[in-house]
Amino acid sequence: MMGVQEPEQEKLFYTNIKIAERIRRDHPLRRIAAKVDFDFTYQEVADRYGSNGNVSVPPPIVLKLMLLLIFYNVRSERELMSTLPERLDWLWFLGYDLDTKIPDHSILSKARKRWGEEIFKSFFERIVLQCVEAGLVDGSKIFVDSSLVEADASNNSVIDTQSLKHQLRKNYKELKTRLEERNENSEWSGSYRSINNRYISGTDPDATIVNRGKPDLCYQVHRAVDEAHEVITATETTPGDVSEANLMGELLLRHSTTTCQDAVTVVADSKYGTNDNFLACFDMGIRAHMRDLRKCAADRGAKRGIYPETLFHYDKERDIYICPAGKELRFKSIHQERQSKDYGARKKDCENCELRSRCTSNKMGRTVNRHLRQDDLDVMIEQSRRRISKSDIKKRQSLMERSFARGKRYGFDRARWRGLWKMRIQEYLTCAVQNIQVLLSRENRPVKNPAVTVRVLEPSLSRARSLFSIVLRQIRLTYIGRPFKCLA
Repeated sequence: MMGVQEPEQEKLFYTNIKIAERIRRDHPLRRIAAKVDFDFTYQEVADRYGSNGNVSVPPPIVLKLMLLLIFYNVRSERELMSTLPERLDWLWFLGYDLDTKIPDHSILSKARKRWGEEIFKSFFERIVLQCVEAGLVDGSKIFVDSSLVEADASNNSVIDTQSLKHQLRKNYKELKTRLEERNENSEWSGSYRSINNRYISGTDPDATIVNRGKPDLCYQVHRAVDEAHEVITATETTPGDVSEANLMGELLLRHSTTTCQDAVTVVADSKYGTNDNFLACFDMGIRAHMRDLRKCAADRGAKRGIYPETLFHYDKERDIYICPAGKELRFKSIHQERQSKDYGARKKDCENCELRSRCTSNKMGRTVNRHLRQDDLDVMIEQSRRRISKSDIKKRQSLMERSFARGKRYGFDRARWRGLWKMRIQEYLTCAVQNIQVLLSRENRPVKNPAVTVRVLEPSLSRARSLFSIVLRQIRLTYIGRPFKCLA
């Protein structure tokens, strides 16, 4: 017999209703609640609240709301709060009941401003430590790369600071204050290109113009990913026009500090293959599996029919170079800023040379640069050309693209808020969510030979860091006969 639905009548009382029983056992939020400790925020933000006044929303609740915002890629905080009463799993995750008053969406923006980015950085590092404890981090080989993130600002907001037109706007005073704060607080202003010093977004001054395909306002995120289970061990966020090569040393340092494991090998693309990065890896005893940036430029010149510097033989005893035509290039000058020496051929040798058209177009003749630490550079460059290095470079492309592609599930490719420090908060939360996913996916699988095991003795992460730093300073590893310098 067919049933007929009775007219809906609202019940006055509900008995024996427990939200926890309505959430399935394998729900991801149930597993996150069992794995992740949010109560550390009480201690971390205690100094940011007073003893009088209105009672705030508990800090763990705020952090959980921020996690839900990223984990479910909710478009805005308003939508998060309006959807919250409809989601039993979210209510249970927050510890709310059906009749609990939902806080206003503004508590999230106020909490971000009150807490700053350090709390979210601490949360990300705690998740990395949990991955280390679970044996999911090898720590010896890391892959480094960067990706652009579209800023929450239109290209129509870009103004020419050298023009007087923007001073005629009604909000000029507010805009001027915003730009002055940006210049005072920006730690990357020295790395800006001249075009970005002139053209600035009035909506989001920290975002910079990047021309890759088409000009757009962007930020740039830089990540270090461990090879074992693709855990993100370090991250940094900068304006879009900051060179990736400048961030490799910082990522190595953060990887070492967070995982308490010094990297033995770093894998990156040719953008990181600068002399400074090669020498920094040499000094730290790290294998650098990345293509030489200068060789890539020389290869492009060779395609145009110009002899690369590799065809010029260096005579160490006489301190001269021999060109393909057999002529000598002698020492001319030294440049301390770029740490190099110039070797040049005589003008008359180049004028009468049959190979001149394939060697140089300079009227004064061909010049070859040699770094002051060229011998150390040659060791690292030769090491980067080995078969294992080429294999790692090929693997890096798919591994790093996979990391950034997974981040797109959580809105990684567009900034949620405006300002560099807010963009850093978004990146810390996104990386934490990605690492949590790795942690959950491997919780019931055995891990073979975990390379790193860490036990946090105290709830304070800063205290744990100091203990690990003391231990790392006492360790000295050996790398091809040279002492290994700990990053800590």
